[in-house]
Amino acid sequence: MNQIVINNFSVKRGSFTLSPISLTIQKGEIFAILGRTGSGKTVLLEAISGLFPGDTGSILFDGIDIRDIPPGQRKLGLVYQDYGLFPHMKVKENISYGLKMHGYSKKEQDSRAQELMEMLSISHIGDQYPGTLSGGESQRTALARALAPAPQVLLLDEPFSALDYHLRSNMENELCEILKDFDGNVLFVTHDISEAYRISDEIIVFDNGLSLPKKSKDKLFAHPSCMTEAVITGCKNISACDIIDIDTVFAKDWGFKCKLDKGVNKDSKYIGIRAHHMKVVEEEVENGENLFEMTVVRVIENSFSYNIHIKNCDNENNLPLQMEVDKNIKKVKVGQTIKIKFEQNSVFDF
Repeated sequence: MNQIVINNFSVKRGSFTLSPISLTIQKGEIFAILGRTGSGKTVLLEAISGLFPGDTGSILFDGIDIRDIPPGQRKLGLVYQDYGLFPHMKVKENISYGLKMHGYSKKEQDSRAQELMEMLSISHIGDQYPGTLSGGESQRTALARALAPAPQVLLLDEPFSALDYHLRSNMENELCEILKDFDGNVLFVTHDISEAYRISDEIIVFDNGLSLPKKSKDKLFAHPSCMTEAVITGCKNISACDIIDIDTVFAKDWGFKCKLDKGVNKDSKYIGIRAHHMKVVEEEVENGENLFEMTVVRVIENSFSYNIHIKNCDNENNLPLQMEVDKNIKKVKVGQTIKIKFEQNSVFDF
């Protein structure tokens, strides 16, 4: 498999409509579909896997429209968020199931299943039933089953959502190692922005059935191009703005002027600054651009950081901003006036 081309594809399921989507996924690319619950991410994966037909457009695998190919012959591997293991089959039988359906001999089934169980460190549970497995064991079994027939496309639907934090981190690392040797295309569905960034190369954002243009993960997080991208990638500080000149805006919700490193798009209506791109300044600085005196209105202590809510109190209608800082800074108190600075290249407009 060298390329997946989705062209003007749409599907309607009950009251939900996935609007026409077009995108290209190259061989070896790990592609993330990022969006809130109910935005249409899983609907697209299910349509690609053949669980239901689309209404318009095409899905081409190396130029062949797979909508005319039965689901079992599409050379896909699918991992659901709830794993979808057959409860009446042992682990080894679950892994071998797809091989059996593709006509592999019993010897070939056993050999491939054993190979995958060893790779995923689950050889010791081969004779157990899914009901006796932990979350991590279930996830590994589901992944082994998806990989067993040597698929050309791997579809992953929120594969870590049912795992606790520690296990999720371990399984994510294991998956990344496996994908290094996977010679095919990967579509990875998630609502977790950090997960999408760590695992994928390219990202497309879904919002209530609409898909936005795909971007490299670095471009998406550094410069969102609309409100949906800014919010879904976790930006906590967004203000309506008026353009003053080619590189300066007035942030109407915050009550101050702000300079942008790369200039301001003439059509921009908003600016954003991420919480971790702001810092407390305790000494005099030579460059006074984007340096503001703010009042602390709330302090939230996290495990390794503070979430500090600050506000320009010149006007009671100004909205607060949020900043995320390490605990190694001197702790600030509510009501305290502090100096805040953010670099021009960390401010984005849209």
